Amino acid sequence: MMTLHDKAVLFGSLHKSGEPLVLANAWDVASARLVEEAGARAVATTSAGVAWSLGAPDGDLLGRDQALGLVARVAAAVDVPVTADIESGFGEKPEDVADTVRGVLEAGAVGVNIEDTVRDGAPSLRPVEEQAARLAAARAAADAMGIPLYINARVDVYGHPAEDPQTRLRAALDRAAAYLAAGASGIFVPFVTDPATVEALVQGVDAPLNILVGPGAPAVGELAALGVARVSTGSSIAAAAYAVVRRTARELYGTGTYEALSGELAFGELNALMHGRG
Repeated sequence: MMTLHDKAVLFGSLHKSGEPLVLANAWDVASARLVEEAGARAVATTSAGVAWSLGAPDGDLLGRDQALGLVARVAAAVDVPVTADIESGFGEKPEDVADTVRGVLEAGAVGVNIEDTVRDGAPSLRPVEEQAARLAAARAAADAMGIPLYINARVDVYGHPAEDPQTRLRAALDRAAAYLAAGASGIFVPFVTDPATVEALVQGVDAPLNILVGPGAPAVGELAALGVARVSTGSSIAAAAYAVVRRTARELYGTGTYEALSGELAFGELNALMHGRG
């Protein structure tokens, strides 16, 4: 049985340019087990999916204890390494981020996503120096526990319309460099999938690059050819699952039929998947 340290080392080794770690993000034990069964080398949680499943909106509004409780259940339910999306760290100060990281490791996960968006009023980008301090606190907390935590530092430059399109690439690369210097392991740049920009990011970031994908994005093989080291689906699988709920409910209360349920997983198959798991 692998130790937490072993899982952390393994998880870090899975990030290879041109051979991306592919993550179908999960939000509960059942989704995590299904992802693992499909052949995933690791399981990643989605902050939005987790928040929705626990009755909260995404965006630093879910309580830390609730989030960590879910991470612990997922980590106990799968054999592969688990990485947790902890939004911006569940706290205003770097010490709060450190506390969250300690909780993540105690829950059994070996990686985190930490974003640089501030949602105090209108969303904005956190000043680089402040975000670097938060990442440094996360790294110090993990080091003190003797675990090589994989810190996936999210750079949200492309998600903010106020950012100048002419300077976004340079801004993203500058933030990436500062975050790596502060102790990040890799860089996550969501909201961009066009091959030219992805390739420029790969060339300009001195660490594994994570790209967020969904319908319309280049296939995994294309991203691999560009040098991407990690590909993740984020909240889209959870959102698609909830879309089935809405379609089914509207059909049931509308026409009184049930065709939206076609293709559901067999009860026995799901039930068997849960036997003996967290």
